[in-house]
Amino acid sequence: MPYSLAIFDLDGTLADSFPWFLRTINDVADRFGFRRVADEDIEGLRHASSREILSRLEVPLWKLPAIARHARRLKAEAAAEISLFVGVETMLRTLAENGVQLALVTSDSEANAREKLGEAAALFSQFDCSASLFGKAAKFRRVVRRAGVEPNRVIAIGDEVRDIEAARTAGIACGAVCWGYAAPAALRALGPDHIFAQMEEIADVLCENVGWISEA
Repeated sequence: MPYSLAIFDLDGTLADSFPWFLRTINDVADRFGFRRVADEDIEGLRHASSREILSRLEVPLWKLPAIARHARRLKAEAAAEISLFVGVETMLRTLAENGVQLALVTSDSEANAREKLGEAAALFSQFDCSASLFGKAAKFRRVVRRAGVEPNRVIAIGDEVRDIEAARTAGIACGAVCWGYAAPAALRALGPDHIFAQMEEIADVLCENVGWISEA
């Protein structure tokens, strides 16, 4: 069955923010008193779940809201450093032109998200932003209700283990991209409905009879 609603994550899925994250994380760690991330820690963390990451870095759960607010401020200041991945605008436009509604659910603010997306922001019918670390499932459900779409025609696409877990909790399909924060092997191990190795594959899977990929 073709999908009629695609709910996208932003960071690591549409926006190439991982390099910024690596430059910033230790300043945030120092400010909020959790473990710094050494170069040799990065690959292991990319294979871990969100809860495992919090445990390894010794991040107190009660500090998460303050850390998230601080991170959103830093992202706003660094907006010029964070660009969309190549092919994002073409992919989103192809979906919209083929009748797929687009929604964005992200931990970032709506203002930051719109600035990162630029003109492509106009393609989205819904923004549900400032999600907590484990709060995406509730936002997915809300977006689906607002769209008036049956859950079996909805897919959430992200780059982290928690994106897959949230989609399953919300009762919708999940797609995982291989170019974001989590290691592809960690995502594949959870058996998402779709794995996307290239940006162009998203439109190929979500749309019926999309010819632009083979014609490119």
